[in-house]
Amino acid sequence: MTNEAGVPRIAVVPGDGIGTEVVPEARRILETVGEFEFVDAEAGDAVNERVGTPLPQETREAVADADATLFGAVGDSAADVILPLREVVDSDVNVRPARAYPGVDAVQPDCDLVVLRENTEGVYAGHEQRLSDDLSTLTRVVTESASRRLAAFACEYCEEKGLDSFHVVHKANVMRETDGRFLDAVQSVAQERGFDAEPVLMDAMATHMSMHPQDYDVLVTPNLAGDVLSDQAAGLVGGLGLLPSANLGAENALFEPVHGTAPDIAGQGVANPVATVLSAAMLLDFLDRSETAARVREATESVLEDGRRTPDLGGSATTEEMAEAIRNRL
Repeated sequence: MTNEAGVPRIAVVPGDGIGTEVVPEARRILETVGEFEFVDAEAGDAVNERVGTPLPQETREAVADADATLFGAVGDSAADVILPLREVVDSDVNVRPARAYPGVDAVQPDCDLVVLRENTEGVYAGHEQRLSDDLSTLTRVVTESASRRLAAFACEYCEEKGLDSFHVVHKANVMRETDGRFLDAVQSVAQERGFDAEPVLMDAMATHMSMHPQDYDVLVTPNLAGDVLSDQAAGLVGGLGLLPSANLGAENALFEPVHGTAPDIAGQGVANPVATVLSAAMLLDFLDRSETAARVREATESVLEDGRRTPDLGGSATTEEMAEAIRNRL
């Protein structure tokens, strides 16, 4: 936690692939705008090959003892790393904003929404079994308590944004017990707090969001649906290189780009650092440094608007050049 001098402690976990390229650049952005104590930690496929586990105990402890964590991406060991780390920070909700930026060629330039994703349950709870050579099963977990915590966060989030409603995404017409419970819990909390939680079937949402994203501000979703729909939203605004995310707990949190390790471009120095830089901005918000977070976002948007872009956005800038341009604006 915060050291004796009152300086926030940030665990830095680059992971694998392009995580090792974009996280150091986001760290330099943080060093540009404030004083922090950084604690380096490792996780992922590479450390698994070296020490026999993708998530060493020292990394768990570093994340638990930090005020916040800046995380990159991991490869095949993702389920063995990010899911436990979300538990370490006691994260109930995964916040994934997706918006189109000036200067970026977006399929839907009016898209500006956020996915509030349940972060602990659903099909990602890890209850799978191979019962025979022909049969495997997966148990989907949905609790009233986790659903209500997500709904309460959604109401608080909307209140801060001046909104009186949100959409709750579900498939209760088929998964009656699990998504039925999720939908009922979210709508119950919304009603108690004076918000309108408008239900939308998740498959219908996929279509509506693609065609009319401007109709949506906040989507409250189960775990898997939020994962899929946020990636779809990325496609509407220019790609995964633009989407940050926050795994929020009450006292601790972990911030990561939505993208993965991108092995096809790893090591080439052309990965887009924007998603990680914007994740760092969300980290600053969490540490009650909202004015500084706004500066980071404004600098990033200014660089994009002026035409500096990495290859995924149709440009030729390297990872380092893109991040350096943002630092220069700051």
